[in-house]
Amino acid sequence: MVWTNIIPLLAEGIQIAILFVAIYGFLYFLRKSRGLQVFVGIIVAAFVLSMILRIKGLQFDVLEHLVDVILNSLFIALIIIFQPELRRALAELGSFSAWQGKRKRELIVEIVTAASDMARRKCGAIIVIERNTQLQNYIEDSVMLDAKVHYLLLESIFYPKSPLHDGAVIIRKDKILAARVILPLITNAEISKYLGTRHRAALGISEESDAVTVVVSEETGSLSITYKGTIHRDISSRDMENLLEKLLILKDDHELSEAVMMLDDNNDSENNSQEKRQ
Repeated sequence: MVWTNIIPLLAEGIQIAILFVAIYGFLYFLRKSRGLQVFVGIIVAAFVLSMILRIKGLQFDVLEHLVDVILNSLFIALIIIFQPELRRALAELGSFSAWQGKRKRELIVEIVTAASDMARRKCGAIIVIERNTQLQNYIEDSVMLDAKVHYLLLESIFYPKSPLHDGAVIIRKDKILAARVILPLITNAEISKYLGTRHRAALGISEESDAVTVVVSEETGSLSITYKGTIHRDISSRDMENLLEKLLILKDDHELSEAVMMLDDNNDSENNSQEKRQ
């Protein structure tokens, strides 16, 4: 008897939860699009019509017939009206599947390609990649872009004559969220005085968040990465790609520390070999 009473209540609770998640998800994907205004307009129109039809003593046969026709075709109409939002929602759902690793590898390729090209031309750049900590405080005073990451777009942003080349770009997922971002400078007195403003800014943001920052030196064309208050300078494109995979795909700090030690050993061996040559 107990189970016969619980099962209907459980079924009702599951239905309510599913409807809540569906409605919340629908409104979430509409929040930054014109579809939200359309949806609000539909709700307001439906509310006004329902209030008019409830007025006693008035015969609105034409309106009632029109409302019946609209309700019968409402589902198809919503699919047509909100087609872009539905496609974006399905794309977001796909990002949580096995495609997510592939998308992050594509992101890494775009960043490494852009950084390598700019390093050859000695074009200074600072690219901040969000991990778990969102950088909303720095985005608010920047130039919003919300554009898909592409190496040509990154290179055009940091082109010396571009109005956006000053400051950093912030990448969230696979989008360039903002450009011309002002980052905090590190204040540690033990930091080498030979580090420029870009490297100090990269270290500053790495102290305040778990973001990964790629830096291209304008003076030497060297590549660097900062993470958790540590900078790894003069790394190759291949080492940068390996490090970014550790940080953005595996997210394994243990393996990351091993990769960092390997890079430091390589840098030490290169420095020793250069000293012997001199």
